[in-house]
Amino acid sequence: MSQEFSHRVVVLVDEGSNPFEIGVATELFGLRRPELGRPWYDFTVCSARPRVRMHLGMFTMTGVAGLAVADGADTLIVPNRPDPGRPSRPAVLAAIRRAADRGARLVSFCTGAFTLAEAGVLDGRAATTHWKWADEFTRRFPLVALTPDVLFVDDGDVLTAAGSSASLDLGLHLIHRDHGAEVANAVSRRLVFTGHRDGGQRQFVERPVPSVPDTSLAPVLEWARAGLDGPITVADLAARAATSQATLHRRFRAELGTTPLAWLTTERVTLACRLIERGELRLDRVASASGFGTAANLRAQLRRHTGLSPSEYRRRFGPAA
Repeated sequence: MSQEFSHRVVVLVDEGSNPFEIGVATELFGLRRPELGRPWYDFTVCSARPRVRMHLGMFTMTGVAGLAVADGADTLIVPNRPDPGRPSRPAVLAAIRRAADRGARLVSFCTGAFTLAEAGVLDGRAATTHWKWADEFTRRFPLVALTPDVLFVDDGDVLTAAGSSASLDLGLHLIHRDHGAEVANAVSRRLVFTGHRDGGQRQFVERPVPSVPDTSLAPVLEWARAGLDGPITVADLAARAATSQATLHRRFRAELGTTPLAWLTTERVTLACRLIERGELRLDRVASASGFGTAANLRAQLRRHTGLSPSEYRRRFGPAA
């Protein structure tokens, strides 16, 4: 990646904002990361007022930049709002509309989707929000294509996360888009956070977290990751887990929020991205090592999951970039 990378991330906070989502944005985009050896984001928090009272009056933020800062944002993030039924400040909505008009990337965390929808920038777009508020959101904003049972939705220049923890997933997804898989995984390890989950996973699992962690799938997942260059099928995963394919599907849904095939494909794409970033130039080698078999299949899967062809991905994230 070019050393001229410069991307300004601005978080727009208002009365009652949840400190957690602001902390997520600060951790992902605001902290310096010299270990990555590349320029990082320019990060700012702004508000309509210089003093902002956080959710439930936990504390008050002072010295916050004014809304004018949002006019220079490349990515504008709107965090959670505890009362989605309460109208947003007109000045806040105007700042969001100006950002949309000039092509800035718009991001919402949790119920921040209500703020984007109020501003009118989600009409005709795909989005998500917290499952608790999905029915209310659909009632108020029928022009938005709400997907209520996913972690986040990437609709190009508008991205929405379902809840507080899903904000981490979406943030890592943005870093992946901007810097590639290798950097996103490095940030994930620094956070001691699991590698970011596909946005299509469900918002919540079917069973409560056990008092003793259930690691029944862990050996199967590690076995699959070690053999991604081979023709692993769902039947192979089921055999390795000593269970039926139907039971395996239920376990994946309950524990990981996805299907075995979707998990396998995501792991293969991630491996292919890493190989390209590390300098492998031959597509047939990348396709073979990641289990896609042919360069044509690799091209199709990479474009489907990243929006880029292998050559475009190499130009953007390869060693020479």
